[in-house]
Amino acid sequence: MTSILSGDYVRYEVSLDLPAMRKFARPWHLAFATIYCSRAFTISTKKTKSFPRKSPSYTSISIHDPAQSPGSDHPSSFNIDQSQLTQLVKDKDLGHLQEFGGVEKVASTLETDVSAGINGDPDDVSRRKNAFGSNTYKKPPTKGFFHFVVEAFKDLTIMILLVCAGLSLGFGIKENGAKEGWYDGGSIFVAVFLVIAVSAGSNYRQNRQFEKLSQVSGNILIDVIRKGRRQQVSIFEIVVGDIVCLKIGDQVPADGLFLDGHSLQVDESSMTGESDHVEVNRKENPFLFSGTKVADGYANMLVTSVGMNTIWGEMMSSISRDNSEQTPLQARLNKLTSSIGKVGLGVAFLVLVVLLIRYFTGNTQDENGNREFIAGQTTGNDIMNSVVSIIAAAVTIVVVAIPEGLPLAVTLTLAYSMKRMMADQAMVRKLSACETMGSATTICTDKTGTLTMNQMKVTKFWVGQEPVAENTYSSVSKFVLDLIQDGVALNTTASVYRSSLGSEYEFSGSPTEKAILSWAVLQLRMDMEGTKKSCEVIQVEAFNSQKKRSGVLIGKSFDNTFHVHWKGAAEMVLAKCSSFYDKSGRVKDLDEDDRMRFEQIIQGMAASSLRCIAFAHKQVSEEAIEEREDGKKIQEDGLTFLGLVGIKDPCRPGVKSAVQACQDAGVNIKMITGDNIFTAKAIAAECGILRPGDDAFSGAIVEGAKFRSYTPEERLRRVEEIRVMARSSPFDKLLMVECLKQKGHVVAVTGDGTNDAPALKEADIGLSMGIQGTEVAKESSDIVILDDNFASVVTVLRWGRCVYNNIQKFIQFQLTVNVAALVINFVAAVSSGDVPLTAVQLLWVNLIMDTLGALALATERPTRELMEKPPVGRTEPLITNIMWRNIVAQATYQMAVLLTLQFKGESIFGVDEAVKRTLIFNAFVLCQIFNEFNARKLEKRNVFEGIHKNKLFLGIIFVTVVLQVVMVEFLKRFADTERLSWGQWGACIGIAAMSWPIGWVVKCIPVPDIPIFSYLGLKSKKLARKILH
Repeated sequence: MTSILSGDYVRYEVSLDLPAMRKFARPWHLAFATIYCSRAFTISTKKTKSFPRKSPSYTSISIHDPAQSPGSDHPSSFNIDQSQLTQLVKDKDLGHLQEFGGVEKVASTLETDVSAGINGDPDDVSRRKNAFGSNTYKKPPTKGFFHFVVEAFKDLTIMILLVCAGLSLGFGIKENGAKEGWYDGGSIFVAVFLVIAVSAGSNYRQNRQFEKLSQVSGNILIDVIRKGRRQQVSIFEIVVGDIVCLKIGDQVPADGLFLDGHSLQVDESSMTGESDHVEVNRKENPFLFSGTKVADGYANMLVTSVGMNTIWGEMMSSISRDNSEQTPLQARLNKLTSSIGKVGLGVAFLVLVVLLIRYFTGNTQDENGNREFIAGQTTGNDIMNSVVSIIAAAVTIVVVAIPEGLPLAVTLTLAYSMKRMMADQAMVRKLSACETMGSATTICTDKTGTLTMNQMKVTKFWVGQEPVAENTYSSVSKFVLDLIQDGVALNTTASVYRSSLGSEYEFSGSPTEKAILSWAVLQLRMDMEGTKKSCEVIQVEAFNSQKKRSGVLIGKSFDNTFHVHWKGAAEMVLAKCSSFYDKSGRVKDLDEDDRMRFEQIIQGMAASSLRCIAFAHKQVSEEAIEEREDGKKIQEDGLTFLGLVGIKDPCRPGVKSAVQACQDAGVNIKMITGDNIFTAKAIAAECGILRPGDDAFSGAIVEGAKFRSYTPEERLRRVEEIRVMARSSPFDKLLMVECLKQKGHVVAVTGDGTNDAPALKEADIGLSMGIQGTEVAKESSDIVILDDNFASVVTVLRWGRCVYNNIQKFIQFQLTVNVAALVINFVAAVSSGDVPLTAVQLLWVNLIMDTLGALALATERPTRELMEKPPVGRTEPLITNIMWRNIVAQATYQMAVLLTLQFKGESIFGVDEAVKRTLIFNAFVLCQIFNEFNARKLEKRNVFEGIHKNKLFLGIIFVTVVLQVVMVEFLKRFADTERLSWGQWGACIGIAAMSWPIGWVVKCIPVPDIPIFSYLGLKSKKLARKILH
């Protein structure tokens, strides 16, 4: 760099021989370059390193302007711009990268230390965001409130009502003038708009809530190195220049270049559609792309592009996430709504025909008692006005008959439960999982981190066949301890950080790796950095759940020797050993007696709930590390056993009671773990999964290999007996899920690893772990357990049952209103030619039922008794015999009372026609309000239990009552009502209150368990299936 101007002037710098000429933002930059070009060559005494293009035929000069705005396309603070970085990775052109100077040159240009990362302070991060953008994507605009208003207007019945309201308004004004004639049509308009506003507002609110949840689910924590320290940051905070640590199961968070690592295999199917894994390494393919998944190995990556500058960002910005996922329960309810709607449509059509016939035959009278239609005398306007009123009444019956509140109730209860579950450490990714979880009959759970606390600590250490106490490590040969330290320091994906000499160590990585690393550093006094500097890692075989061990091939620089180190499940490593070191450092042959002794030691540690990890070593010749036929360099036979550690992972507090709660609810718990059979048995007994007497002989405990070896018929026969599966692979877990589903179980599965993805997808409900779970596992799951705690799984089960129960409550409430309203209007229309409830009144009832009713009943919280019932089966009907009993009783009572009022109300109360109609309307609405209390409990007689906890329910009841008083007492012209006396109000309340004792008595009547439709013959069975499923 050469300074051309200084002093009081703006300082400009010229870079010589850079790859490409910058595109100048302003014409005077070109003039400036021309004037000072030759001067720059004469002043320059030291050339900067050259990075020529493929055909360099010129010297390019890049002029940097420090005064440029932070958001400029060509920031001055870095000697490379975003377009060059994007092109570097996007083209996957290795030659271009090498000409540029390689990955190290890109890192230095981005002011990144390849071992310590970026500075990472707020100013540095802000500067990088301004220069290269943030790791966020442009999203399509969210649906606004107006969108949902338009959607509500598209409803056919609403459109017909609006046409009727328009015609009624027009004829009313023409006949009675603008001052008096607008009431009928105008009131229908207002009522319709009120229904639309409430419906649109509710849908808009739920949509916003789902979008917030999707943002939370996208906020992944990424491991990065900043200031030499490994730390976790949000994926949205990743910046260009960051060094990202990748491991199996991670999602690549940005475009970048491979810095260092081993055996990295990447799944690029999300980008290319190709299922084959791509190997990424330093020499042949160092290019990594955002949105791809790490299938194997580990690596550090230099970030070169983020957000919209990545290929994934361009793709994601054009994709709109559809929040209108329809759950199975919603699909069933839509069928139910359609069936009920058809019945309502038939009734409305009959009412329309009857009313038109009565009108045109002169059997209807106006308010003054005169015939409404006289052939040859009644004007066309009057006829049209009357016909419009009849059509409006018939259409309104359809509005009331179609329970469009059912899908709304599902949406409300799912949204409410999702919000509450989030607070209870469970994030729902797929709506259908909420309701399906309520039907779960079996939960297959992991052990580590789910049943246990995942706070691991080394508590036992054996060298040879002797235990080594904590403060007696000096009794062990230094040679053996050095080998163990080499195996720990170099065969790990964890890291250690210490900011200063006297400060605490910070360990990062998986819990098992952290436990071993902290033990080696704090107890064995291992110098990890020194060990790494003295050795070169030649090849790594990363840990996987099939082999349950990891290996490393290293070369020691001070003596030019080559060594293999293996670490993993004790019995797996022991099986590969042919000798062992004793405490004094002597090598002994591993005969059958010694092998049996080691196995007893491992079993003894496992029976104490310890996870056993063994270390093994082998020195190899330089010739032996040459490529073998299978392409692997790491030898895994003829190893020497170094030692054994036991890691304690205590059970979570409260896990035993959570398991017991599931078992009381009729849900089987099966523990599937990679640990050995003795550790698994000890933990399962401690958690209450195994009962006294359960063992391998009873079929309750099995190893994965044995389960795999069963015939398909034997597996199906034994699968329900199994409570614990030890030493299992992800394939065993998938096999168990498939068998359980074949037996008719609704299966929930927990998983955290990449290889768990098939089982998570196959299960009815996939539950991934939020802390230890890989991104692949999370994407395959339906619900993410944020705290990795089994108690949260039980919470999800409780909420799943609550969702189903709340929907059933609302169905019972809604069908009672539907049946009563339809029958009352139909009987009154056929017998007297008059519909007792007007269009506006029926729309008000519709609003109470659909929106306010759904809101009140769909937000009930889970109760204790929900976990005392067996699971709901896949094929059980939505409307149970208990619900039919309650519906028939309440609807019959309402019909009897209201029809009595219709035909005898005037004589009973001594009132005129207008007051009688108001009494019917008022009594009908109050009946629904009182029946809403009955709907809170489908079976229990005490409907007030826990009501003080549901403030929303009480608030909605209060608002409904207040609005009903306003409708009756103050909106005479709008609602077509008359003011009622205190006595008449008391009579209406008394009629409505009778639904409570009736509900109490009815719940004493026993009902059969077999669905009622199954008694009515084959045809009725088909009808029942059509209506209920």
